[in-house]
Amino acid sequence: MMMMMSVGILDRYRSLYNLADDYPVVSLHEGSTPLIPAQRLAKCLRVEGLKVFLKYEGLNPTGSFKDRGMTYAVSQAKADGAEYVICASTGNTSAACAAYATRAGLKALVIIPEGKIALGKLSQALMYGATIVEISGNFDQALSIVRELGEMTPKLAVVNSINPYRIEGQKSGAWEICDDLGKAPDQFFIPVGNAGNITAYWRGFEQYKAIGKIDSLPQMFGYQAAGAAPLVLGHPIDNPETVATAIRIGKPASWDGAITAKTASGGQIDSVTDAEILSAYHCLARHEGVFCEPASAASVAGLFKAAAEGKLKPHATVVCILTGNGLKDPDNAIDVGMKGANRVALPPDRQAIASFLGL
Repeated sequence: MMMMMSVGILDRYRSLYNLADDYPVVSLHEGSTPLIPAQRLAKCLRVEGLKVFLKYEGLNPTGSFKDRGMTYAVSQAKADGAEYVICASTGNTSAACAAYATRAGLKALVIIPEGKIALGKLSQALMYGATIVEISGNFDQALSIVRELGEMTPKLAVVNSINPYRIEGQKSGAWEICDDLGKAPDQFFIPVGNAGNITAYWRGFEQYKAIGKIDSLPQMFGYQAAGAAPLVLGHPIDNPETVATAIRIGKPASWDGAITAKTASGGQIDSVTDAEILSAYHCLARHEGVFCEPASAASVAGLFKAAAEGKLKPHATVVCILTGNGLKDPDNAIDVGMKGANRVALPPDRQAIASFLGL
């Protein structure tokens, strides 16, 4: 019996990336994440014929969409002869950077804002062997330092989304969605932090249309947290704050790309409150059995907001991106999950438990 081997996104879409046969692909078999029908969620929205799908990026190797871009960025760093890879991070980038650097035999340096990173993500970077530098500042300050360090020597490759290979790798998510649906979605919902992902997805959809894989392009809806919504306000924010740590960014590196995606698709970039994010986060786990991190739920919070504003099209096919796994942020999960949880303490006695269950 022949064993079917999975491949990462660079091998799956090698022809689209125009990679040479001897290109040093560094992969953990990222991509091929599930597109999950969300029938109960669609029913709650009360829009005739609406079909909702969840692209669950939390099932990538390090638990977030960052792996799609990191496989290409680190592969290119290796091809260029770099010795170090470096990134600023609110969490997920640090995990992906450290994992792929280890896979490539390179050293990883991660600069993070002190006390502003979820423990699930920090633990990953530490376990993968990265050197962690904490600064008494925010993500935007960390990224500024990383940019400056990257200009000092070619031995050090910056792998934040300012690296064009990150965006190129992340386009693969759009291709997978179209491959699975057999078409482009009509409307597309995505969290927005540093704005690299919405930029990448739009370019991916455009490229698929250009080569005849799809006939239409989706309307793009990007959502920032209300306390970290520079694209909505139209100016950078010095001290962004939100429970959704992965999108706690005040000066997005891919600002122009996000605006292009919104404008060219006839979509919008809006904000949702922390309360709306946590409500969607809870709803996904309790009603669809999908556990994502809080920032991921900004797309679904945006979906609810768009429905309330009458912006969803009847009979449309809608895709929401869930960018990271819920285990990335266990503190918020415990806090939100305990509210209304069916948890009791009973003695180690069969009859006591049977009585509790009404048997």
